Amino acid sequence: MARADFLSTRLFVEAPLAAGAEIEATRDQANYLLNVLRKRAGDGLLVFNGRDGEWRAVVADADRKRCRLAVEAETRPQTPVPDIDFLFAPLKHARLDYGVQKAVEMGAGRLRPVMTRRTQASRVNLDRMRANVIEACEQCGVIAVPSVLETAEFGALLDRWPVEEPGRRIVFCDEGDAGANPLPVLSALPRGPLAVLIGPEGGFSEEERARLRAAPFVTAIPLGPRILRADTAAVAALAVVQAVLGDWQ
Repeated sequence: MARADFLSTRLFVEAPLAAGAEIEATRDQANYLLNVLRKRAGDGLLVFNGRDGEWRAVVADADRKRCRLAVEAETRPQTPVPDIDFLFAPLKHARLDYGVQKAVEMGAGRLRPVMTRRTQASRVNLDRMRANVIEACEQCGVIAVPSVLETAEFGALLDRWPVEEPGRRIVFCDEGDAGANPLPVLSALPRGPLAVLIGPEGGFSEEERARLRAAPFVTAIPLGPRILRADTAAVAALAVVQAVLGDWQ
């Protein structure tokens, strides 16, 4: 597998990518390339769209407010999106941005906010979430762009899960678990589609915990002997799941 180039500027584009294609950068992208990075005609960068792999491109034409890119050659082929969902009770503002970006870096393939009884945020800006997903992909060499799914209510999500996600096991981080080491629990699970569920600040309610523990498609894991904030727990949980059952193998 070709290694990511972490020195070159990377830009997500919507247009199809192929040798010889020309892409008109958006106004914001043109401003970033020309006025922030000071790119000029002939300067190179990498472009990707989540479908056609990663390609080398050059600034073909530019003025103060517009920029056209010429696609030259593929640098890395398209890879599939990781088969791990990240389900989380949304936090507020900057901590939500952080959590989304870290989930992408840790290899989540789909992200879905879940409203629980103790969720802090009353609504989620999905467009902002998608922007954070793309920013994380651009910065970390990710080619397969994760999708952002509509917000779900906790009870309805569990009701629909066996029908909408047959065969996908939910691993939920149970702050009330008496254990400390998640590895034995994860090691006993068969490989297959997974979803990692992170609760809100303050944890799941007792009713929510009881429902999760009773569901045959849910496995509870501890995350060590200390209390973790929700955004820290997300990174820790995705790390151990990837190490035992994911693409870190």
